[in-house]
Amino acid sequence: MNPVPPREDRVELSAEEAGLVRRRSLNLLVEILRPVRGHLLLTLILVVIAMGLNTVMPWLISQAINTTIEPLRGGDPGPATRVVLLYAGAGLISGICLYTNILLTYKISQNALFELRQRMFAHSQKLSVSFHETYTSGRVISRLTSDLDTLRQFLDSGLSELASMLLSIVFTVLALCLMDWRAGVALACIGLPVALLTLWFRRNSTLAYRAQRVTSARIIGRFSETFTGIRAVKAFRAEATAREQYGQAAEEYRMRVMQSVKLHGIYMPTLQALGNTFVATVLVIGGYSILGGSMQAGTLLALVIYANRVFEPIFMLSDFYNLFQSAVSALEKVSGFLAEEPDVAEPEHPAQRSRPAQGYLVFDEAEFEYLPGRPALHRLNLEVAAGQHLALVGATGAGKSTLAKLVARFYDVTQGSIRLDGLDLRELSDHQLRREVVMVTQEAYLFEGTVADNIRLGNPQATDEQVHEAARRVGAYDFITALPQGFNTHLAKRGGRVSAGQGQLISFARAFLADPAVLILDEATASLDIPTERLVQHGLGTLLAGRTSLVIAHRLSTVLTADRILVMDDGRVVEDGSPSTLVACGGRFARMVEAWEQNQGIDQET
Repeated sequence: MNPVPPREDRVELSAEEAGLVRRRSLNLLVEILRPVRGHLLLTLILVVIAMGLNTVMPWLISQAINTTIEPLRGGDPGPATRVVLLYAGAGLISGICLYTNILLTYKISQNALFELRQRMFAHSQKLSVSFHETYTSGRVISRLTSDLDTLRQFLDSGLSELASMLLSIVFTVLALCLMDWRAGVALACIGLPVALLTLWFRRNSTLAYRAQRVTSARIIGRFSETFTGIRAVKAFRAEATAREQYGQAAEEYRMRVMQSVKLHGIYMPTLQALGNTFVATVLVIGGYSILGGSMQAGTLLALVIYANRVFEPIFMLSDFYNLFQSAVSALEKVSGFLAEEPDVAEPEHPAQRSRPAQGYLVFDEAEFEYLPGRPALHRLNLEVAAGQHLALVGATGAGKSTLAKLVARFYDVTQGSIRLDGLDLRELSDHQLRREVVMVTQEAYLFEGTVADNIRLGNPQATDEQVHEAARRVGAYDFITALPQGFNTHLAKRGGRVSAGQGQLISFARAFLADPAVLILDEATASLDIPTERLVQHGLGTLLAGRTSLVIAHRLSTVLTADRILVMDDGRVVEDGSPSTLVACGGRFARMVEAWEQNQGIDQET
């Protein structure tokens, strides 16, 4: 079943959804710029000064032509000198303002993006496991890299350029109308088709750029997932399939880009033709006025300069619109990501324990379903005594891992409750819960860093002696000290310098160091071969001693030592008792043990 794409990953949105997305994105933009609003105000003032001075400069040129030539012929350089000094001063001050504005804009951009990156990374950690299981890692990476980089480009120069272009248009139109009202009327006439053309371009390019960002995220996602699973790709000779799928994503992206290019190709030449028409109109009006004696040559030159300047920012706006639309689309994606709410939320007022948890678990009418109407765990009433070693067995999909994830509060029960020493798991802060309940999965994820760093993840304040003792207690000490630098050996990505079994032993040491009240082992010995598993049994015994444990394993050698066994089927507990009791009853578990013993006999004969 293909999941419904998140709202921000869809191209077509309803009017109501589009309005919500715009408001959400605008609110986010306001939030990230609020801390630097003082600098923003200063940049706006600098832009106003610079654009005002730039607008005055063509008028100064007209004054130089109209009023200084005759005095120069008469030997009076005073008027010309004053105009030249004013022109040079206006250019110098404008340049200083623009330079200062650029420095401030980059400072604003970097500060805002720094805070946004921190916020997004923290938010990604707060989101529930269910989110990360459905929202692909490639899309998360795209949000944190490609989309943020697009926003950076916009904030680095886009805000300043937008203000400059808009102010330039406003000031130039005012100057044009003040110098000759007929040019203003001509501009109004030509402005109507320009406005309609721009409206058409905006409406169509919005969809085109949103689609472009969506397909860009898909490419990154496809690339990330292919190379994250490169071992499976190579093992099953799926390179050709991976290339084909990536090629399809790249082709879709190319088509989306070409759609935006075609829109731009229609918009720009048409806009340029309208601009040239307006300049020609101004020349005709000015030419006849000069012939009629009602206009001077300097005034006509200034009008032509202003006529060109009116459309220069509009041309620039069309180019800028590419960046603007990409930034808007990226902002929609980022705001959508930040709008995601964790399914497993922190309690507003976490409960506080009067003493450390002992590990007494109670399932009270507990039910859970991943999808509405399809229970993954049917109503369960169960008590697990503190310190009890509980094993969960059953076929794949029976509900073992679901039950374990509920205890770890990766998910919340749909109905009922799960209590740990009398407190509902939903009442505990995440920090406290992670200290009291630890889950070790089949994939022992090791991070880049030293072996000691990976073990210390269970308790960041642990001393070297405590780290060494944890490794010794679970049987990992000998192979760690045999490594080139011992506990200071740097592990490659995902623990590439140690075997799967050794990596699992490191994860056991990490769990031992965390010292939880409840320990969950979800197929944690599946990656161990038989000799290694036998070697680690003593370490497991040490790890599980004195604490409540839930062990999921297909190997019965791992569960036969349990105090109690739950046999699960289709989200229900169908057998419950000690190993000896269940074997004596002759039920499902007894048949599993019989089949296992037969296989053991065959292996010994072989």
